[in-house]
Amino acid sequence: MNDQTVSRQTFDEVMVPCFSPAPFVPDRGEGSRVWDTAGRDYIDFACGIAVTSLGHAHPELLKVLHEQGSKLWHIGNGYTNEPVLRLAKKLESLSFADRAFFANSGAEANEAALKLARRVAFDRHGEQKAEIVSFTQSFHGRTFFTVSVGGQPKYSEGFGPIPQGIIHLPYNDIEAAKRAIGPQTCAVIVEPVQGEGGVIPADPDFLKALREACDAHGALLIFDEVQTGVGRTGTFYAYEDTGVTPDILTTAKALGNGFPIGAMLTTEALAAHFKVGVHGTTYGGNPLGAAIAHKVVELISDPAVLAGVRTRGEAIRAKLAALNERFDVFNEVRGKGLLIGAQLNARFAGRAKDFNAAAANHGVMMLIAGPDVLRFAPSLIMPEADLNEGFARLEKAFEDVAGAR
Repeated sequence: MNDQTVSRQTFDEVMVPCFSPAPFVPDRGEGSRVWDTAGRDYIDFACGIAVTSLGHAHPELLKVLHEQGSKLWHIGNGYTNEPVLRLAKKLESLSFADRAFFANSGAEANEAALKLARRVAFDRHGEQKAEIVSFTQSFHGRTFFTVSVGGQPKYSEGFGPIPQGIIHLPYNDIEAAKRAIGPQTCAVIVEPVQGEGGVIPADPDFLKALREACDAHGALLIFDEVQTGVGRTGTFYAYEDTGVTPDILTTAKALGNGFPIGAMLTTEALAAHFKVGVHGTTYGGNPLGAAIAHKVVELISDPAVLAGVRTRGEAIRAKLAALNERFDVFNEVRGKGLLIGAQLNARFAGRAKDFNAAAANHGVMMLIAGPDVLRFAPSLIMPEADLNEGFARLEKAFEDVAGAR
């Protein structure tokens, strides 16, 4: 077979089968539209799982890609580079942080955060203070450590003994957190909005209780903002709107708008525990990724863009309410900004994939968050015309699944 002739079937012939991709193959994108190899267009409400937050082929990002790509792609961490230093300064100016560590993904950022927390506890208190507190239905990545810390056992089962010293508590349960967090706790890791777990926002009082418990017992509070960060919820980082400041924050997904980059942000005092050789990365902080991410951060941190996130979020909620008025499919719509989850009611329990497939049939790319939740995470600058067209197509998809009413 000619190795240049490929199709969706080729995936089944050459790829490890840990994914089950859609039957069509996306070929190119512009803004909030994607075209497949057959030339059919789709409205993109998925953003590559909350990644392409400035849409596809953004002209200013393409300019940076070409400029930096012609200068220096990679140099390794035996050297520093100007783009990564500019990016670190920019992220620190927009957050509580004094120090940044760059990696390639959210999982690696979380791995660094968890390792740093354990190292800090070891240096300050000794090896007995090593317990990590996480929450049921949380998701923190697919490395063995992060998948074990994540609160969905299905992702860690079948891989042998999991790392010790990890406990999982109910999300938004203040009393359970107060009982569990103690002298043995080195860190608490929490998503301000659980993404994969169903798009469930944290109660601000719950986050405040975690902060107080960590302070009382000398534990570190880690906010996993891999999905909520970089403007997704309507502030640059979601913690800004909670009244709680973490000790460590992780960020990825939208940070590179599709170019792989993640970061762990923390304070000077905590960062000092990662001395030379204690942690590392080969590709993390490479000049090409850092230059692109700097432009992403510059564009998304614009107050007008962040205000637009909130406005678009309200527009999507209104359109979901109109769909529900007609089809009676949701019992709750929740989330923040442009991270929105629509929970299917009992009539359609377990059928999120059916809605997702029907949407694709009518030219809409969207996400699910478990078997019962439709997830919307479109571009933060999605044009109104595309948003309207996407929902006109979704109405036809809903007719297929829920029946005309």
